[in-house]
Amino acid sequence: MTSAPEKIGIEPIPASGLQLGDGERAAIERVLASGMLAQGPEVAAFEAEFAEHVAGRPCVAVSSGTSALLLGLLALGIGPGDEVVVPSFSFAATANTVVLAGARPVFVDIEPRHFDLDPDAVRAAITERTAAIVAVHLYGHPAAMALLTEIADAHGLAIVEDAAQAHLARLAGRPVGTFGPVAAFSFYPTKNMTTGEGGMVVCADDATARRVRLLRNQGMEKRYANEVVGYNARMTDLQAAIGRVQLSRLPEWTNTRRRNAAFLTEALGAVAARSGLVLPSVAPAAEPVWHQYTVRAPRRDDVVARLSELGVPTGVYYPTPIHRLPAYDLDLDLPRTAEAARQVLSLPVHPNLSAAQLDHIIDAVERAVSS
Repeated sequence: MTSAPEKIGIEPIPASGLQLGDGERAAIERVLASGMLAQGPEVAAFEAEFAEHVAGRPCVAVSSGTSALLLGLLALGIGPGDEVVVPSFSFAATANTVVLAGARPVFVDIEPRHFDLDPDAVRAAITERTAAIVAVHLYGHPAAMALLTEIADAHGLAIVEDAAQAHLARLAGRPVGTFGPVAAFSFYPTKNMTTGEGGMVVCADDATARRVRLLRNQGMEKRYANEVVGYNARMTDLQAAIGRVQLSRLPEWTNTRRRNAAFLTEALGAVAARSGLVLPSVAPAAEPVWHQYTVRAPRRDDVVARLSELGVPTGVYYPTPIHRLPAYDLDLDLPRTAEAARQVLSLPVHPNLSAAQLDHIIDAVERAVSS
C-alpha cells in the first residue's frame, strides 16, 4: 500500500471546501446579542445581497435547497395531474419535490458532455400534461438554457432552475437563476457557500415572490391572517448572518475554483489522452463554477479505491440514477444516464487546496489510471 500523503510531506487533502472563520463567528454573536433568532433583519439583508448576483430578481430565503425547489414549484401552481420533466442523473431532491408538490416526474436522459438535460430528450417527453421542465445546472455547469427555454416557450411550459450547485455560474453573460420564473439555490455545507442549512428561491417577479413568502411562513404575510395553506420553511437569522459573510467571499472562492479546474484540465491532458480518462468540458459561452470537477474513468471503482490509497478523496455523484432508487424503481432506458452513473468520479477542486496538494492530485490520478 502506498504511503499516506502526510508521510511523504504532503498535507492531507481535505474532501470539502467548507470555510468558516472569524467573520461567521462575529455574525453569529451579532445575532445572539440582538435576541432576534427567527426570520428577521438578517434574512432580509441576505435576500437583498443575494439579489445583486441574480440581476436584481426578488429573492426569498428558505430552510433548505429542497424547500426552495418545492416552494418554487408550488408557487407556479404545479400540482396533481401535472407532469414535470426532470433529469434522472441528479440528486433525488430534484424529483422528490415534484412528487411532494403532487405532480409526476418524467425522467429523461442527459447529454454526455456536461451531464445536463438533453434538449432532444426533453422535447420527446412532452405530453398534454407537461407543465414544467426542471433544468439542473449539475456540478455548477449551466444547462443548455437557450434550447430548453425555446422548448418551454413553444409548449407553454415553466422552466424551474435547480441551481443548487451553481452559485455565480453564468451563460452568455447571464446569471443562472434568471432564465425561468423560479430558481432554487442550496446552502448545504457541501455547496460552494453555506448557511449550515438553507436555500434561496429566485423569482422572476414580485407576485411569484409573494406566493413563495406565503408558502414559507404558514401561508401568512400578516400574523394570524393565513391566506393559503403553507409550510414552516423559514430561514433563521443565524443562518442568514452566516450566509452574508459567505456570500461576500463567494466571488473569491469561485475564482480559485476556476483556477484549480484550469490547472487540473491542463495538467491531466496527457494522462487523459493515453488512459481513456475523460476530462470535463465547458460549453461555449458557459462560465461554470466547478462545484465538482467530474471526470469519467474506465474501471471507475478501481480508480476511486486507488486514489483513496494515495490520499486523494473523491466523490461519486451519482452512483444510482433517481429512477432506479427504491423510492421510484422504474425500468427506463436512459443509456447516457446509466453510463454516467457507472463512470463518473469527482476530484477535489475546492479553494482550500494548496499548490502541493494539486500537484499530488495530478500524480495520484496518473498512477491510479495506470495501475
